[in-house]
Amino acid sequence: MSELANQLVIAEREEVSRGIRQLLASPLVTERGAPDTFDLIRRRREPIAKWFDFYCGWTLTVEPRLGYARLVKVRKATDPTRPARRHRSGKAPFDRRRYVLLCVVAAELFATPVTTIGLLADRVKAATAADPVIDSFDSAVRNERMAFVDALRMLESFGVLDAIDGTADSYVDSAAAKVLFRVDSTLLLRLLAAPVGPSQLAVPIEEVSLRFDDLLEDISQERRYGLASDRHADNAAISDVQRNLWLRHKTFRRLIDDPVLYFADQSAEERAYLASPTGRQLLRRAADQGGFVLEERAEGVFFIDTDAIATDAKFPDDAATAKVAGLLLLEELGAPTTVERLRRAAAELLERFPRWARTYRGEDGARELVDDALATLIGFGLVRRTDTGLVIPLPAAHRYRVGDIRASWESS
Repeated sequence: MSELANQLVIAEREEVSRGIRQLLASPLVTERGAPDTFDLIRRRREPIAKWFDFYCGWTLTVEPRLGYARLVKVRKATDPTRPARRHRSGKAPFDRRRYVLLCVVAAELFATPVTTIGLLADRVKAATAADPVIDSFDSAVRNERMAFVDALRMLESFGVLDAIDGTADSYVDSAAAKVLFRVDSTLLLRLLAAPVGPSQLAVPIEEVSLRFDDLLEDISQERRYGLASDRHADNAAISDVQRNLWLRHKTFRRLIDDPVLYFADQSAEERAYLASPTGRQLLRRAADQGGFVLEERAEGVFFIDTDAIATDAKFPDDAATAKVAGLLLLEELGAPTTVERLRRAAAELLERFPRWARTYRGEDGARELVDDALATLIGFGLVRRTDTGLVIPLPAAHRYRVGDIRASWESS
């Protein structure tokens, strides 16, 4: 192979791996929002789609003329630490009301390709008034209008709504604001990443909270794995092909979607698959094609993206005080310890670095700092907190322990 051909192969491999990691961080990429990323995914969509389909069973749809690429990440998971967030300063998480309005607005947008904010608000008001389990939308209340606009801005960020004239925020101050939207209903249809629509389950509303786990299982059900996916060990009627396909997809979905894949969190069947020659080979190949560094430990494995492209949350990261505090408190977590000890360590850090963590300088600053730092560490799979208040470091935590701590201003 000539040198030029080699360079082309290397360039294609790098672009494919970059496209894979970009989609892991942002499963919906629009040409308007990220033109360079969309162009890369459009050009390399075939190998990228094959990678996701083979390892994870996830479908990648690229619409060059409509200007978007959508990776449908199907997975049963409940993670309260990753809520939708408002597109405002502070990025507060969506509350229950905003989630409800987001769903109602999305349903009402199918009615027309173009609408005004007033007409849409009227339809949402009528729809909520007709539903006995949803509080009626009241456009005369400012907080309601703000929640409504947060839902609209979320859909704008997805590219489903395009404000042709005016801005959605103007509706917060006045229900008489004039805003004209264009609706992309084809993209709206692709937002839901569930094989079975929730409305198809037809569950009485009073049973939803009681059967939440079962309902989550039902909307995540994929026919290709048979009727008993996730319970293959109990079903002898499932073929080996279905079983191996399910094992591969489940393993790699967790591996690339979670910060760490611990063997202790897997079933015996899943551990055996990952330890098999086939599993080991696929593990190395997936990491190589995706541009990851594979780190293997006795307790688990994880993919490391040294370019930090594949994630929307980084650790370590000095951009957030809680993450810095989490990194520093790992020094106290060489072994299981108590929350009280961590609070004393946090208080010492606040005293030692008086110019740091200014939002945690109140009476309960050390407690709040530890709570936020632990939430960060738990979210990244680095520690576990027991009901008795004990904090237990997980194996991956040891790779982040630092030695001498020195603030940047101390060296200046």
